Amino acid sequence: MEINAVLAHFQPNYLLRPSPRSSVSSTAVAAPTFLHRTRFSPPLFHKIEVSASASYRNVNEANSPFKSAVVLADSYSSEASELAEIEWDNLGFGVIPTDYMYMMKCTQDGSFSGGELQRFGNIELSPSAGVLNYGQGLFEGLKAYRKEDDTILLFRPEENALRMKQGAERMCMPSPTVEQFVEAVKETVLANKRWVPPPGKGSLYIRPLLMGSGAVLGLAPAPEYTFLIYVSPVGNYFKEGVAPINLIVEDKLHRATPGGTGGVKTIGNYAAVLKAQSAAKANGYSDVLYLDCVHKKYLEEVSSCNIFVVKGNVISTPAIKGTILPGITRKSIIDVARSQGFQVEERLVEVEELLDADEVFCTGTAVVVSPVGSITYKGKRVSYGLDGFGAVSQQLYSQLTRLQMGLTEDKMNWTVELN
Repeated sequence: MEINAVLAHFQPNYLLRPSPRSSVSSTAVAAPTFLHRTRFSPPLFHKIEVSASASYRNVNEANSPFKSAVVLADSYSSEASELAEIEWDNLGFGVIPTDYMYMMKCTQDGSFSGGELQRFGNIELSPSAGVLNYGQGLFEGLKAYRKEDDTILLFRPEENALRMKQGAERMCMPSPTVEQFVEAVKETVLANKRWVPPPGKGSLYIRPLLMGSGAVLGLAPAPEYTFLIYVSPVGNYFKEGVAPINLIVEDKLHRATPGGTGGVKTIGNYAAVLKAQSAAKANGYSDVLYLDCVHKKYLEEVSSCNIFVVKGNVISTPAIKGTILPGITRKSIIDVARSQGFQVEERLVEVEELLDADEVFCTGTAVVVSPVGSITYKGKRVSYGLDGFGAVSQQLYSQLTRLQMGLTEDKMNWTVELN
């Protein structure tokens, strides 16, 4: 696809400036309010010789909730993939608008169909949409990595599909099948292939959303649902990068309650942590570690990560009992640790155990593995080493990331290759 044709159809998402190596005219457009404005270089392009093809449906504008959708061709095929030049060495964790998003809808009969790729842009929702009025929404997060041979790898996408189905059942929502979810992820990544960072520069973060898009006034499940996927190239989640983070234990505000929705990836779980997280960051901490709301002495999780405590050859992590999100990176680290000869215990972990730990680390899709440098609890600060990874977390981080990036044999059969 010619560069002029690509830029001509962009939705009004961000300011486009001409490349010094391109004759494309500059076009100033307004940024939508829901996007975090991330500063990056003008969209220059490098050519990388690859082969990629995928069949996509045409956009049906009449039935689309998106404004000014661009109709795509019946097929997408290219002998050369263009790599966007966006200061790959300075990627943070923010939204960088890419080319395409994926959308699929269903009604209350529960059957999703007619999935389509559309240009990334604003969405249109009724003010009485279920997601806006009653929080009927879920999201997932996974990553794609570029190998040296330009192959793209996904990491355990079927696990995200299964977790979304479990969350949808709790939130009274239909969900795509595992096959629909995985295929939609593949199509979206291939359509945005030029935004997958070069090897070692980061990853393409993939954000599937499931929301009650139908209008509803009384408290009830929405009459219509939308499944949407967008992507953004990202670097490290924490500003510290892979340097140790500093946590503070919160014993007054709580992330989840027994019988609630803490064990599913519903959107409301994350709004609930913003108050404590904002206060912690204002006081110089990286994030918040939450305790259970009943006894107020057992570890649960960090705002968006699972927590692990290391003592000798034993690695302990809070058991999944309805208030803790069953993290896919958490699950993967447990399997990797056991394969490396560590004893892993999923159990109630008391906050006092932090005082005697050798190492503490967090896991999550965004952070992968993040070493904890210190934890402050009731005014007492415990440090675990401020120079970087501990020996155990370094070993597990290296093993998992090498597998995710295709640098070692995938004996777990966790990666999905996109040619």
